[in-house]
Amino acid sequence: MLFQELIRAKRDGQALSQASIEALVQAVSDGRISDEQLGAFAMAVYWRGLDRTEIASLTRAMRDSGRAMQWRDAGLDGPVLDKHSTGGVGDATSLLIGPWVAACGGHVPMISGRGLGHTGGTLDKLAAIPGYDPFPTPDHFARIVREVGVAIIGQTDDLAPADRRLYAIRDVTATVDCLPLIVASILSKKLAEGLDGLVLDVKTGSGAFMAEAARAEALARALVEVATEAGTPAEALLTDMDQPLGDSAGNALEVLEVLDLLTGQRQGGRLFDLSRRLSARMLLLGGLAEDEAQALAELDRRWQAGSVAERFARMVSALGGPADLLETYPRVLARAAVVEPVYPETAGVVRALDMRAVGLTVVGLGGGRRRAADTIDPAVGLSQLARPGETVDQNKPLAIVHAADRAAADQAARAIRAAVTIGDEQGRSDPLVARLITTASKGG
Repeated sequence: MLFQELIRAKRDGQALSQASIEALVQAVSDGRISDEQLGAFAMAVYWRGLDRTEIASLTRAMRDSGRAMQWRDAGLDGPVLDKHSTGGVGDATSLLIGPWVAACGGHVPMISGRGLGHTGGTLDKLAAIPGYDPFPTPDHFARIVREVGVAIIGQTDDLAPADRRLYAIRDVTATVDCLPLIVASILSKKLAEGLDGLVLDVKTGSGAFMAEAARAEALARALVEVATEAGTPAEALLTDMDQPLGDSAGNALEVLEVLDLLTGQRQGGRLFDLSRRLSARMLLLGGLAEDEAQALAELDRRWQAGSVAERFARMVSALGGPADLLETYPRVLARAAVVEPVYPETAGVVRALDMRAVGLTVVGLGGGRRRAADTIDPAVGLSQLARPGETVDQNKPLAIVHAADRAAADQAARAIRAAVTIGDEQGRSDPLVARLITTASKGG
């Protein structure tokens, strides 16, 4: 195949055949297509798009470019399920959802990623747990999924390798925010997990990659339709990211918050509520509940019995973390050298937060990466983040900064003050879950 002719066809708005797309992906994997040609292809798709058939063909081809997990003969006694979030700030839902669904009879082989841009990554949060190894051998991974019900690990070299190369090209050609390529990238990795069902958490608002609601909904619908067409039942929740999910943003701080929830040191909140809603949809997709009310009741029963905390602890121990994490986590999680409150310059009511700026503040503290080679400081971040509608003054701070040194703390304080809009009255607040999107309905 002359790849320049394939690029020309897409540049001119023509639909690509399944055979052409499969040949392209094979060339991405074996290096026969150059970086320049791959960049030109990505830009052609950015401007001309792909139709649903093309996106599904690209997704399947990238999924099949590496190892696909097979669970049929693994001796599992329940459905294989997973969720994916499009990224947010203070979003540690995966750490709750995986063990929660496992406690209810599902199996969750969750492939997670590192932080991207202003958003945190599940893999970076888990790396804050001493000893946690996110790259077990395939046999060890399968054994944990079978015996514990959940294993949250990182993407291995043999999982959708074509996507890894295409993403690197997109990252340097300003085509990361291309909807068809986002869909294929997300789903190629998730469908390689051999799932019986996939729930997608698509975020909108200032802290989301798709800040505009219309674009976020378009992404959610495309993800659901393409996953279903590729053979994996899927649905999506469109959720709010105009305020943090948890009270914290930063790796060890978010793990601390999750463990406080699991051990009963704190109750409820947006992080808990969204994790519960997403877990319920997973139970329904996996046939583990007949309706949402039954799913929620089963989730609540397992939570109150301590089964979710027990599953999380078993997963951590099986992947090299402390066997007594539930008892020792306040001592073993990293702590920052400087911990200081950030007070507002003027007292008032929080009307809005620029959540992208909040996320970038964490990155600036060292809790995320400016470059791929950067090392993350697990201890830094923000806690006790003020929310829209709360009154802040000299007794109630905007946030607590956790920093490596005084200079970093001062810079973060300035950034947080600039990210918060304060007024005399409460501003508009969007619902946590705006819409359920399935192939059978328009949502609502």
